Amino acid sequence: MQQLVLDMGHASGPTLANFCPGPNLAALQHLLLWLGKPGVASLRSPVPTYLWGDCSSGKTHLLRAVRADLRVQQQTVGWLDGNGPDCGEFNEGWSAVLMDDVHLLNSELQETAFNWFINAQSQQIAVIAAGRLPPADLKLRDDLRTRLGWGHVFALQALSEPERRAVLRDSAHTRGLVLSDEVLDFMLRRFSRDLSSLMALLDLMDGYALQTRRAITIPLIKTMMDNA
Repeated sequence: MQQLVLDMGHASGPTLANFCPGPNLAALQHLLLWLGKPGVASLRSPVPTYLWGDCSSGKTHLLRAVRADLRVQQQTVGWLDGNGPDCGEFNEGWSAVLMDDVHLLNSELQETAFNWFINAQSQQIAVIAAGRLPPADLKLRDDLRTRLGWGHVFALQALSEPERRAVLRDSAHTRGLVLSDEVLDFMLRRFSRDLSSLMALLDLMDGYALQTRRAITIPLIKTMMDNA
């Protein structure tokens, strides 16, 4: 049953279209403007962009959405993650350099990040980075920290609970589902409250409800989780 439940999830992955901006509309509009129209990558501004905020503010969603959009356009990007391994040499064929969780970069990864940043700027390629802290507070080497902060900087905020409820209701409505107040209370009380996790849970609930031909209720959610 676990495999069945997981297979029923049909999330499309992070995109700019399914990002729920709330108080972060300026950052979304900036990235949409930067991406522009397919086939005009040469017109993209090389000025770096830095997104910062807590772990549920949507930073990683936006970075992955930009990567997904560029991949659809058959373009490649450099991706460096503060939680991941060193990704090696800079590639001049990249359309952008994306760096996530820069506040976690160790000394080796900081060296790579700085190298990529310098090469990207010399090639007029934009760097879009994200971290938990504002640039001035990052515990990074000075030359990297200052470069992360000299371009466009956006402070992201997590959606409020009423905003998350509204997003979940709207998403459910587009699927032909109804989420009662009791179900929403249960989701927010018993599961991770960040929006990406809640949307993934909604995917599973939708699939399980279709499979069992039942409405989404608290007993259905409990049964789904018991069989996961």
